[in-house]
Amino acid sequence: MEKLKLTPEEILDMQFSVDFKGYNPGQVDSFLDVVLEDYQKMEDNVQELLDLVASLQDEIKKLHEENLELEGKQKVFDLSNTTSYSSVDLLKRISRLEEQVYNK
Repeated sequence: MEKLKLTPEEILDMQFSVDFKGYNPGQVDSFLDVVLEDYQKMEDNVQELLDLVASLQDEIKKLHEENLELEGKQKVFDLSNTTSYSSVDLLKRISRLEEQVYNK
């Protein structure tokens, strides 16, 4: 972000030289008062937005960490619930069950 060239104090303290055919100092002063007021509002708005950006970045960081934690828990859950039996294992089990049923 670019740095501003003037601060509200610099605008307030600005002095103009008065020539014989120069601007009316009262008009210049009142105009600068309006500029100063707007400039201060703009500075306040910028600071408010910067604070909002910082808080949203913190929230994003927390949510990202929470997301990583939940993804890790999901992987552990998936690994504990996946019981993959091969065809050989199933055939062995069926064979044992048949032996128990038919040998009785």
